[in-house]
Amino acid sequence: MLHNDKLEQWDRENFFHPSTHLAEFARGNVPQRVITGGSGCHIEDRDGNRMLDAFAGLYCVNVGYGRPEIAEAIAVQAKELAYYHSYVGHGTEASITLAKMVLDRAPDHMSKVYFGMSGSDANETNIKLIWYYNNILGRPKKKKIISRWRGYHGSGLMTGSLTGLELFHKKFDLPLEQVLHTQAPYYFRRDDLGQSEAEFVAHCVAELEEMIHREGADTIAAFIGEPVLGTGGIVPPPAGYWPAIQAVLDKHDILLIADEVVTGFGRLGTMFGSDHYGMRPDLITIAKGLTSAYAPLSGSIVSEKMWAVLEKGTDENGPIGHGWTYSAHPIGAAAGVANLELIDKLGLIENAGTVGAYLNAEMHAALGDHPHVGDIRGEGMICAVEFVADKDDRTFYDAGDKIGPQISAKLFEQNSVIARAMPQGDILGFAPPFCMTREEVDQVVAATAQAVKSVLG
Repeated sequence: MLHNDKLEQWDRENFFHPSTHLAEFARGNVPQRVITGGSGCHIEDRDGNRMLDAFAGLYCVNVGYGRPEIAEAIAVQAKELAYYHSYVGHGTEASITLAKMVLDRAPDHMSKVYFGMSGSDANETNIKLIWYYNNILGRPKKKKIISRWRGYHGSGLMTGSLTGLELFHKKFDLPLEQVLHTQAPYYFRRDDLGQSEAEFVAHCVAELEEMIHREGADTIAAFIGEPVLGTGGIVPPPAGYWPAIQAVLDKHDILLIADEVVTGFGRLGTMFGSDHYGMRPDLITIAKGLTSAYAPLSGSIVSEKMWAVLEKGTDENGPIGHGWTYSAHPIGAAAGVANLELIDKLGLIENAGTVGAYLNAEMHAALGDHPHVGDIRGEGMICAVEFVADKDDRTFYDAGDKIGPQISAKLFEQNSVIARAMPQGDILGFAPPFCMTREEVDQVVAATAQAVKSVLG
């Protein structure tokens, strides 16, 4: 469709797109999509194309597109009070109400919520709080953070270091020296194919114990992990993984950060992944599902144990020296209140559990026997299909073949279904809005099977 404007030209000349091949985009070899609207699980572009978004933006539009309840809450808040800061005891009705709503839904041992703007800045906050905590306790050496390879925790300096994906380190002088990486709980990609799940969990635990012994427990402050690995491949943990890891952390007095940016507020069919897997975190990172991305907002949920030390620190040192201009922004907070109310009213967490189980079962039925489908995995409203050159001996494709991106592109080209080609592997990821219906699941699965057949036969 021809347009009587220069929007596409301005896009290539002026807009720095994140996570994009900059040179190819400038040359016109990366397609432009100017999105103009959305409803339910579908979005539309300015050419009138309607697309089924099976990845909820970036696993974030959990209630679906076009919800007037949230839009109206944002508009009302903007008219009444578009902004005021939250420093030195200031608050708004929306930010105070949202904090209460989050704590009502969080694990029982959590105490307070600090609001930011993105998952990345929430994890930056978490690390600062952990370092402050250990300084107040007189443990100045206890500062290292253990993350996992293939984990995703943001793309800032510290958070990009915590992220265990090469793309976020390469040429950025990351990771920083305070960050260590241990084994990802990725059973399908285990080195020893003879290991049972229980043996693999024991191996992950042994790797962690060895790292703690080598570095010294008195130097290690915290362990950070997503309940389910997200961007690193959409990988639910093997059975027993989180209780075993929790026991190691408790033994060595190491804090646990549960990064629930993806899993928080219902993605797994439960309110939090921490409850789902029996984790007992000291900090919980929240963002995407907090507002269903209708406005930017994130949070760090602080445990009672940590909060007592933070209070002690301010008695000794004065006001805590941390804050963002947009912390607890009232428009974001208003979106969060309306979003959580809508999730409850529509029973969307229950739907994520039941329809998500249907998505995973139907994907298994459609593709489980395909000779180049090595693994189909998921939990709740999240699913991944991993492709291999040889299924019997688990031989992976060469990265240069770009099998995952080819299938993702074909899925869109043939049926206007959006899924995500995940990094560091030929993995097709699905994380639909919680409002997805069984009929829409059937469309996604049939379109995926067609795309796989087109690329791999």
